[in-house]
Amino acid sequence: MVVNLAKGLGGLGASIDMIPVRTESVHLEELPPSVRIIKFGSSHTLGCLPALIRYLRSEQPDALLAAKDRANTTAVLARRLSGTPTRLVLRMGTTVSAAMAGTHPLKKRVWYLRMRMLYPSADTVIAVSRGVAKDLERNAGLSPALLRVIPNPVITPKLLSMSEEPLDHPWFREDAVPVLLAVGRLTRQKDFPTLLRAFALVRKNRPCRIIILGEGRDRAALESLAKQLGIQDDLAMPGFMENPYAYMSKAALFVLSSRWEGSPNVLTEALALGIPVVSTDCPSGPEEILDYGRFGPLVPMGNPAALANAILTTLDAPLEKSLLKSAVRAYTVEESSKKYLKVLLGNDF
Repeated sequence: MVVNLAKGLGGLGASIDMIPVRTESVHLEELPPSVRIIKFGSSHTLGCLPALIRYLRSEQPDALLAAKDRANTTAVLARRLSGTPTRLVLRMGTTVSAAMAGTHPLKKRVWYLRMRMLYPSADTVIAVSRGVAKDLERNAGLSPALLRVIPNPVITPKLLSMSEEPLDHPWFREDAVPVLLAVGRLTRQKDFPTLLRAFALVRKNRPCRIIILGEGRDRAALESLAKQLGIQDDLAMPGFMENPYAYMSKAALFVLSSRWEGSPNVLTEALALGIPVVSTDCPSGPEEILDYGRFGPLVPMGNPAALANAILTTLDAPLEKSLLKSAVRAYTVEESSKKYLKVLLGNDF
């Protein structure tokens, strides 16, 4: 999303410096030559603080945008210690309370106290969904006047062109058997065990297959569960794919089974390609993207039976592609970048 935003802001005439902490990423290779990549030489976000202070003093940019909580904290401290007038905008891309569910109460209190102390020093805090904004108000004590909700810059011409690339996979040569698709890291957040249990129920009612794109520490557990459920022959987990959109555009249905999100980009991408979707009603984002069920069913989290029923219903009566695409018009790079630029320059929208 940050790379998409850099491209979008550059297209609007902004001069962009990118300061990544982790500098080994295929995404950085997608940046246009006009974006200057600055490496501070530290592999830890807070370790970049001295260099960021020096950068702000020497370059004095008009605005600094920080993405994710550690970067937000470092940016607040750097702006405060540098004494420069640079506008500071923070971005929060996940629902913090849901992400911290199950953690020690003391850790939660310390986390929220830090946010309450530092985040109000920013000029604006951008939330990627209304749910994330409400969560920041409730748990971090941020004033609504400080917050702005801006949809992620998800939909790009490259996404659409990549979706049209050929795909050499035998399951997509058989039109009679629908293929379900899920995309995400194989971790607790995405709750793929619930998805596999739901798929087992679906397959009892009709022939179908499922592909999960992504990699993570839960792979072995998911493979073991698939064997227990007897669905291993109809499940494929090919790992991380640089072009998931070729799979997405050819799937009969996209499923999001997450426990929490901020604004799930994969759900937005599927809709942009006109693919029917089913999603858990997790905090936050799906209910906003799907307009409370208008553009796809929302089901309770961790409920395989409800998820299976929604999948069967949607396979039997999918919505029109044009209607699905209309759901995410606000998520184009152009629309999102315009709103970001207004906030970065101190203009409201």
